[in-house]
This record gives sequence, structure tokens and C-alpha cells, in this order.
Amino acid sequence: MKALLCRQHGLPDSLVVDEIDDPVADAGEVVVDVRAAGVNFPDVLIIQNKYQAKPALPFAPGAEFSGVVSAVGSGVTDRRIGDRVIGSVTFGAFAEKVKLPASRTFKMPDSLDFERGAAFLLTYGTSYHALVDRAQLTAGETLLVLGAAGGVGLAAIEIGKALGARVIAAASSAEKLAVCREHGADDFIDYTSEDLRERLRAITTGRGPDVIYDPVGGSYAEPAFRSIAWRGRYLVIGFANGEIPKMPLNLALLKGASIVGVFWGQYTQLEPQRFQSDVETMFGWIAQGRLNPHVSARYRLAEGARALEHLLARRATGKVIVLP
Repeated sequence: MKALLCRQHGLPDSLVVDEIDDPVADAGEVVVDVRAAGVNFPDVLIIQNKYQAKPALPFAPGAEFSGVVSAVGSGVTDRRIGDRVIGSVTFGAFAEKVKLPASRTFKMPDSLDFERGAAFLLTYGTSYHALVDRAQLTAGETLLVLGAAGGVGLAAIEIGKALGARVIAAASSAEKLAVCREHGADDFIDYTSEDLRERLRAITTGRGPDVIYDPVGGSYAEPAFRSIAWRGRYLVIGFANGEIPKMPLNLALLKGASIVGVFWGQYTQLEPQRFQSDVETMFGWIAQGRLNPHVSARYRLAEGARALEHLLARRATGKVIVLP
């Protein structure tokens, strides 16, 4: 089979497409013919050896996919050849086939096609875990989403609206904010042309957001946290900006606020039954039209390096996918 391989650590232009052996399903595993694979920020980190997972070279990046089960290992009873599934792995999805534990796959609902299926699991799973479990966001509260036009950002907007929250989207251009509007955001901040704190003060009449969803880090983290409401929850999702902010902890004291870590990958490993329940709930919301994964760019496997470059350049809205 063909795979997009990282043979040496570096930027996306160091990746190569090459032939490798087809995977074989061991006990408890399935092999899936990949129809589409989602591109996520950890993919950019893992090929540079900057991610917490450090696979041996060579390896194919890619952490989520949709496809069709083509082989089933011994002991697997709830997956069959021909099942349409989505799944997540730490790496390996930028290939024509991927193998993984059957328990890491989910049968796709009829309302989900392969492209949107590949854009769903990591972004919506992360955002659901963050907002429902970690922040316990409730109807009537105000949610600020930083980096709102990205994959996890748009997912957070839709999930926030499904929970009954007022959602403020912050992004770096009018074009990106227009996409946020299409996905249900109520208020908007262009933080390249507007003062984040002043705009938040105006939108919330001085109260501030109850929950801040931050997948970006960098220079906007502290001013956002300074604006948080009393008993607010600041969600640490990731650091797409590349800079891990150093937050003055006196701010948490003064606001009675919480800084809450969100590590979705570890959550799925340590609490698999809750993870399963999360996905089933979101499948129901997809069927109701409340969630709609947004795919903004598509690349063939031979162009896979360009897909990662697209994300690294922060040109993407929603998800970029690779089509083997």
C-alpha cells in the first residue's frame, strides 16, 4: 500500500509517499481501507518530534480517518468486513490502509459521509469533552472561543450552541469570522483589528465570558483570562500559536476562576466508556442537524505534505482532509 511517510523529523516538505507492507489485523484489531483522513495540529508537531508521542522512524502521520473495514482479527465480534467506520490512532492514518484496535472505531451513522466523518472525531470529541465534562457549560452561559474558525473552534461553537450557550467567536480575519457566523456564533471579535478586552467588555456589558476555550495560546491568552467572569473556567486545549503562555496565577485568585486542562487523547484511553457515550450523543446531534463538520480543503495522498503546510500556515477554516 501507499503511505505518506516521515523518514526524518522536519517540516511537511520532508514527507515522502512510498510503498510499505499492508497491515495485518492481530487479535482484537481491524484493518480499515482509508477513504479520508483528517489533518490536525498534532500531525504537524509529531513529524517535527515535538509531540508527546514519539513513534519510531519511519511512520505515517495522521490521527483520524473514515473508511471501510477490510479485515477483522480474532476475537472481534462487533465489527464486520464492509462496515463504514471512523476511528482514531496516534499516527498512521495518512495511508491507504490503517490497523487499530476495533474498540477505537465507531460505526458511521448514515447521515455522515466519509469526508465529514474524517473531520469529526478529534475536533468534536475534544470540544465535547472540554465543554461538557471539563467546563460543565450550561444553557445561558457565555462561551468565548479563541481561534474560532479552526477545526476545534468551529466544533466548540456548534457544541456550545447545542448546549444553549451564547457564543463569542474570536478569529484573525473577517473571512474567518464569516465562517463562524455560518456555524452559529452570536458575537464576533477580530483580534487583529480590535482590542480583545475592550470588545469583550462591550459584548458582555462588563461581566466577561463564563468559559474560555483556548486552542491557541500565545499573546491572547492572558488578556482573555483577565476578562473572565467570576467563577469562570479557562480551558487549556492546545498551543497552535507555538507559544505556551505563562499565566499570572493571581488572576485565578481574583476571579475565583479555574484553569482547566483538556487532554482528550488521555481521556479516551482512561475513560473509554464515557468517550463512547460522548460519541453516541454527538451522532444524535449530527442526525438532528445540530453539528455539521466543515471541510475547507482536500488533498490527495501524493499532496499530503501540502495539506499539513496548509494547516501550518493557518489558512484553514474547519478541517483539511487527505484522500488516499
